[in-house]
Order: sequence, then C-alpha cells, then structure tokens
Amino acid sequence: MPKPTPDYFERLGALVAIDNAAARPTRSILEAFSGVEMATIPVGTAEDLETAVSRARAAQQGWAKQSPAERAKVLKKFSELVFANAASLMDIAQAETGKARSYAQEEVVDVALTARYYATHGPKMLAERKVQGMLPGATKVRVRYQPKGVVGVISPWNYPLTLAVSDAVAALLAGNGVVIKPDSQTPYCALALAELLYEAGLPPALFAVVPGPGSVVGQAIMATCDYVMFTGSSETGASLAEQAGRRLIGFSAELGGKNPMIVTANAKIDHAVEGAARACYSNSGQLCISIERLYVDKAIADEFTEKFGTFVRNMKLGANYDFNVDMGSLASAAQVETAEAHVDDAVSKGATVVAGGKRRADLGPFFFEPTVLSGVTDEMTCFRNETFGPVVSVYPVDSTDEAIKLANDTDYGLNASVFAGSSDEAQAIAEQLRAGTVNINEGYAAAWASTAAPMGGMGISGVGRRHGEEGLLKYTEPQTIAEQRFIGIDKAPGVPKSVYRAVTPLAVRSLKFLPGR
Repeated sequence: MPKPTPDYFERLGALVAIDNAAARPTRSILEAFSGVEMATIPVGTAEDLETAVSRARAAQQGWAKQSPAERAKVLKKFSELVFANAASLMDIAQAETGKARSYAQEEVVDVALTARYYATHGPKMLAERKVQGMLPGATKVRVRYQPKGVVGVISPWNYPLTLAVSDAVAALLAGNGVVIKPDSQTPYCALALAELLYEAGLPPALFAVVPGPGSVVGQAIMATCDYVMFTGSSETGASLAEQAGRRLIGFSAELGGKNPMIVTANAKIDHAVEGAARACYSNSGQLCISIERLYVDKAIADEFTEKFGTFVRNMKLGANYDFNVDMGSLASAAQVETAEAHVDDAVSKGATVVAGGKRRADLGPFFFEPTVLSGVTDEMTCFRNETFGPVVSVYPVDSTDEAIKLANDTDYGLNASVFAGSSDEAQAIAEQLRAGTVNINEGYAAAWASTAAPMGGMGISGVGRRHGEEGLLKYTEPQTIAEQRFIGIDKAPGVPKSVYRAVTPLAVRSLKFLPGR
C-alpha cells in the first residue's frame, strides 16, 4: 500500500478534459503526509470548461435516448470496478488528503454502494407513471422525467472520491452529462474515478474533469451548466446560490455544520466515548457532518470527559498507507492554522485543554493532535464557528431539554447524534433536533451510508438533498402530459354550454366520493 507512482499520475493526468494539456501551466499536487510534490496537474481555463460543456451537451443527447436500465448497466459495472480497485483508490485518497486509511476505505465503499443503489433502484424511480386526471376516464395523465442537460459538480478536497461521484452517478443515471471541477488539492481522486467510469462504458465526454481555480473554472460552471451541485462552505454556497438564481437554474448544496452530540445521563458511557471519538475525528475532523459540540448530562459529565480525554490521548497518529493508525494528517497548512487558532483563542479566554491541542511536526507538516476542550464560552471563536478540524468542546448540561435547546441554538442544521439509555428516549430526542440527519448510537455513518434516505442540511447547512429518490429526481425536469378525451373541460357533446357550466361545480364537488379523491 504505497504512495502512488509517477506512472500512475501520468496515466490519470492524460484524462483531464483540457486540449493540449501538456502545453498548459501546471499546479503542484502535494502528498499531504509529507508536503512533498507528487505530481503536477494542468490548470484549466474558462474556455476549457466551456468546451467540455459543449462536448457533454452533444454526447448527452444520445445518452438521454438510452433507457434508464441501459444507463444503469454502466453504473453497475462501475460499482464492481470500484471494489476491484479499492487499494489504489485508497492510496490516492490518502496521498492527496492525508486521511487515515480507514476513512479512505469509507470513501471507496460509499462510492461503490451509491452507484449500485442508483443502478438498482434508479430506473424504477425514473419510470413514467400515470396519475389521476381531472375527469375520471376522460382525462388521461402521465408524468415522465427529462434530464436537465449538463450538470456541473464542484467538489471539495476533504472527501475527494465520494463527493466527486456520489452526486454524479445520480445525474448520469437521470440521463445528464456531467462536468466536474475537483478541488485543486485533490484532482487525481476525481480522475481515478473517471478512469473507472470510462472502463465501465461511459463515453468520456459525459464525465469531464476540468481542474482549475474556483474563481475561473467554478465560475464558468455557474455560467454554462443547466444544474449545479456544490459541496463546501456556507459562505461560498450562498454566493453560488445567488448566481444560480439569476440564471434560474437548479442548485443543490451541502454546506457547513457545527454538529452536536447529546449524551444523556443513562447512556452507556464507554459506548458514547468510542462513538464520540469516531464522530469527532473521522478524517481528522475535516468532515462537514462530524461532531464539534458534545452536550453531556452533568450526572455523568465528569466521568465522560475523563474517559473521553484518555481515549483521545491514546489515539495513534501516523503517516501510514495502512490500517494501523487512528487519525492521519490534516490536508493543508491552512487547516492546521485554523485548528491551532481556534484552540489558542479558546485557551486565552479561559478554556481548558483536556487532550491534544498541539501541532505534531514530528509526524509531518500538517499533523495536529485530536483535541478536547472544556469550559468553552460564547466569546470564543470555536463556540459557534465551524473549525473543520480535530477540535471538539464538551458542555455539561442540567437536562435533556437544555441539551436539545443548546443543540438547536445555531444557524447550521446538518447532522446530529444522540446517545441515550434507550431507543425510545433517543428517538424522542432526535425528533426535536433541527438537523437534516440524526444518528442514534453513531456519529454520522448510519445516516450517510443509508443511501435510500435523503442526506442534506437545514438552515445555512444547505439546500436540496443527495441520496434517495430526492437525490436522483433533482437532476430531472418532470413533464406532465395530459390528454382530454370524450368530454371537454369546458363543454360536453350535445349539452348547452350554459347548462354544462352550471352543473360543473356540483360534478367536481361529487368527485370526493371516488376513491383517492
């Protein structure tokens, strides 16, 4: 399980949707573990993106004419290829992000399962269906789904496999072409999946990878595509949503989160400690659905905090391409600086470091210890602002009601977690939380991995949903075709119009006695 070879990067680099790529300016791609250059990537322009969109539009016409079942065959094969190439996909995810291998594996499994889910269930969701017409027997109505056209995907660096493709496979099954701008730090993850999509039978123009800066390529996506899927910060998402609104195109976004976990007085403490560690430090905390706020009943808060601190201090950090570490590196210097700044600010204002709190330059340039804080107050930066790193705060609470109130005291609403003494208690708490997903006895993975259920945020955590039926149909234009037969809406054969109109209200009212009315 080594760092990818130069030959690997050369092979994937040839797949960029940029003409004459060898003559273009390039950007260095660093190994996150070491900060050393692994490869370079051509830097795309707005013109490159526009060309890719034009080619995708042409290819999409033929793709849309295929049945959903035919398109699903490509996704089924792609899913199997992802499983077959799991090792190399984990390698490139680790190399570009610095994440521990277990979380790279999560990405691989997620991509394969999402593709298989839509390949298996998507054709039925897209099937034409009949609905009730205005006049029984006389009004025949069917609903069908047309693709949007070309979907633009702007994917982030933190989960560069999952977020490059989990939305794209739904868009492709719906009959669209896809043009993707991966984050500039992680383009080879998107290219690795592009290679497998092409091997599965997808025409390359239908999944075009155009690397380049967001200010150039991202803006070109907003200006040219028919629908845009974005994953990133709430601030950027709001700006892109405004642009989409001006063009009157569809827009979906999963954005930031300041996600809470509630631990009740009768929860199993050891179970909650292990769950919290996974929820807070997955991908080194660089996960939009990771937990940053722990609300623990005062009856167990001291014991929980002591055990949680001990657990975190014993976590193994390392720059390994294997499964022998608990947490890897952060992805960049900027991420380390943010985590350090949030910790330093909190400590300077009276917070206590229970565990961690320091850089680990001995392990690599972007390592920061998993950190637990107590005594955090609203004057501290990390109280309301998303850290997006391995920093979590513990807040003792007097009651479950107080925990729910504090958990909901945020503009975000992406994910939440509950550890309680019983399923009934946890379910009752979950229903009161304003979050798009709530996990019980888990931090995030139970909801995320349940691909039949919608995934997304409330408040400033996003608009729209990925996964489930909602994650597929958003890439379509529903079309209603209604045929009127035998009798008109406005007239009937042999009946004077004045008489027909006089009895129409009574006739329409009487429809309530029919089944389904």
